[in-house]
Amino acid sequence: MTAFARIYKPARNAMQSGTARRRWLLQFESGRAREIDPLMGWTSSADTRQQLRLWFDTKEEAIEYATREGIPFRVEEPHESRRRIISYSDNFKFNRVGAWTH
Repeated sequence: MTAFARIYKPARNAMQSGTARRRWLLQFESGRAREIDPLMGWTSSADTRQQLRLWFDTKEEAIEYATREGIPFRVEEPHESRRRIISYSDNFKFNRVGAWTH
């Protein structure tokens, strides 16, 4: 059974607001369904590849690695957010669009 890999750039968490460079991640998708242990109720899986995460500096490096190792993959392009540039003084304009809250 061949494992299918996903190559993508993970989203930043809520504590990160900068525009620093993010790396690409190659992560295997689950090949089997998870099972529930009848005694403890924990979920488990016999597929250990889903625990493996490989980081790459560029998308091309990740694709090259997957093709060299014969791993079927799909690439998910990142959704880059647009930053709205405004000035602090825009909060006090006379012709501002939003209503004052105080």
